[in-house]
Amino acid sequence: MEPCGSGLRLNSKLSLLPNLKKSSLFPSSSISSRPSVQSASWVSLKTPSRMTYLRGLSAQSKSSVEKVGDLISDRRDLVSAIKRKKLAVFVSGGGSNFRSIHEACVNGLIHGEVAVLVTNKTDCGGAVYAREKGIRVLVFPNTKGEPDGLSASDLVTALGSADIDFVLLAGYLKLIPSELVQAYRRSIFNIHPSLLPAFGGKGYYGMKVHKAVIASGARYSGPTIHFVDDHYDTGRILAQRVVPVLPTDTAEELAARVLKEAVIHG
Repeated sequence: MEPCGSGLRLNSKLSLLPNLKKSSLFPSSSISSRPSVQSASWVSLKTPSRMTYLRGLSAQSKSSVEKVGDLISDRRDLVSAIKRKKLAVFVSGGGSNFRSIHEACVNGLIHGEVAVLVTNKTDCGGAVYAREKGIRVLVFPNTKGEPDGLSASDLVTALGSADIDFVLLAGYLKLIPSELVQAYRRSIFNIHPSLLPAFGGKGYYGMKVHKAVIASGARYSGPTIHFVDDHYDTGRILAQRVVPVLPTDTAEELAARVLKEAVIHG
């Protein structure tokens, strides 16, 4: 639940999001592209002469080629018929991770589409970008500063009405309500800019994480992707990448190294 903050960008290939990679959204078909060819002995049972046998074998081979073509065509039809996963992305700032996710969907790297952007700041960069791209924007939560924001129950209802399959946190600075966690259990993901469980929890986000890592004298850091549960940064870890922390590092330099690691493994 803890936001990923400003120190980490999700690359377009989303290497740290295994549940959102194209491979995971393209279930393998049970149809094989290499069907078994029936043996000549099967054909010979029906042929009283060598010439008839050869004609039968030729016909059988042609039939097999045609079957391969049919199977390939069927597979393509199956892939195109698979429902594109609908994503809701939560942001609070410029939305660089959100943009990468959207671009990956547009470019076919993810078999999905960003259907909804949720933000606690209606005029943030991520919300502006979403409106420019024709993506629906929802404001959450309802506060004095955002009186038109949704309640937790209304947010769950809105996402359900949009047929959202997965929720991705991309620099969202507010607590995710338990109602949403329950409705999308094991379908909400977050990127955190440290090697959880170290430097996670309430108050650890963005540059605050990198400053804490450096101050501790830790020799290693890196991004973590995890499921979101009812607590801060305690959801099951799905993937991590390790980068060194150098003695001369500033928080900005460490943040850039963590970002670079996320991009390289795309």
